[in-house]
Amino acid sequence: MRPVPRVTIGIPLFNEEDNVPELLRRVRQQLSELPGGPHTLLLVDDGSSDRTPLLLEQAASEMDDVVVVRLSRNFGHQAAISAALDHAEGDAVILMDGDLQDDPAAIPRFIAKYREGYDVIYAKRVRRKEGILKRAAYHVFYRVIRRLSEVPLPLDSGDFSLLSRRVVDAINSATEHHRYVRGLRAWAGFRQVAMDVERHQRNSGEPKFGLGKLIRLAFDGLFAFSLVPLRLATFLGFLMVFLSGLFGLYALAEKVFGDGSPQGFTAVILAVIMMGGVQLVFLGIIGEYIGRTYNEAKRRPQYIVDEVFGRDKP
Repeated sequence: MRPVPRVTIGIPLFNEEDNVPELLRRVRQQLSELPGGPHTLLLVDDGSSDRTPLLLEQAASEMDDVVVVRLSRNFGHQAAISAALDHAEGDAVILMDGDLQDDPAAIPRFIAKYREGYDVIYAKRVRRKEGILKRAAYHVFYRVIRRLSEVPLPLDSGDFSLLSRRVVDAINSATEHHRYVRGLRAWAGFRQVAMDVERHQRNSGEPKFGLGKLIRLAFDGLFAFSLVPLRLATFLGFLMVFLSGLFGLYALAEKVFGDGSPQGFTAVILAVIMMGGVQLVFLGIIGEYIGRTYNEAKRRPQYIVDEVFGRDKP
């Protein structure tokens, strides 16, 4: 059995003023009951425009186990998680969302699995409370990206997880701009295990991850860990050449042995539209890869820190 680690709990927050008091109470209660220590609650304010920064600054000044990293603007959920990993100092780092859909009561179970020798313990979401369409979309997405990815990605798992120090260091060494942290977590390797955790409803407020952000996250995961979309263009190209060859042989046979070659304006228009649509789709896919390459070439930081509160407390 491993010894009890020093734990850092990293939580990104964006306009969560209604959830901050309950989040602090429930997470700090779990930290206070953990043996060993010292343990730290690391809160990353991702450019909030409500009272979240004020509440976090107050917590950092009053609570010895709270550290706050304030970003200069809203850089996005995955960038805020990356900031938490960069600033975490514990032997084990637990990542979770700030809306309390991730249950803090699962923290002791993560620690128990870590002490058994696992380096990555990720929550497998069960009994989700979202609507049926959203649940179906998540179900399909996880299975599609697992099928296409070059790295085996776990099913039905979000960012709620425990990472050992060496896994955190491995993820921090990856400098890519479009980050899909749960994919990097799988890419790092080491001993990994799933743990069933019930997915709760938001404690308060509206979800900050709308359809557009979910689609962008899905694209980041797909294009960061798979070349299948590009290879599919090659496959479809060969398929079209093959089908065109068959049609050419059919037309030649009709011309020589039948009543004349096939004719029809509608068939020509449909063929041109289909081929044009396929070409535009794959131009868009190529553009996604090129755009990501361009962003990586600029080598801009993933986020910019405005202030850090609570780090120098005795």
